[in-house]
Amino acid sequence: MSDPRSPETSFDPEKFMSYVRRVGHGGALGIAYVAHGEDWAELSLPYRPELVGMPESGIIASGPIISLMDMATSLAIWVRLGHFRHQATLDLRVDYLRPAVPERTITGRGECYGLTRSVGFVRGLAHDGDPDDPVAHVSGTFIVTE
Repeated sequence: MSDPRSPETSFDPEKFMSYVRRVGHGGALGIAYVAHGEDWAELSLPYRPELVGMPESGIIASGPIISLMDMATSLAIWVRLGHFRHQATLDLRVDYLRPAVPERTITGRGECYGLTRSVGFVRGLAHDGDPDDPVAHVSGTFIVTE
């Protein structure tokens, strides 16, 4: 199998996430591909007791949700570019709107709404079943390298 990170091939986010699930931080968290469009990507973070911040609450901790949204927004840039390029998160602002409902999967949708030669501009939402009632909103920038 060819390396899904190769810039010589068209970027396939589903194939990329199947690779990441085997080797990366997102895989350790259980983050999975859901869907994508021209400039957006959607990923899921299934509930697992190991991801709960305070056991008595049953609520997924903020760290895994931040990781989900960092990955969804980053993936949206590659989808928009049509290929993988190394990048780093410059800024990712996360506004928590409410606690997630215990034992629900969190879905994160990231969108790349702007792209210059070296910076990707992103925004997104995390929800636990209803996109009209988000758990968190994110906005940020990534530096995109050659």
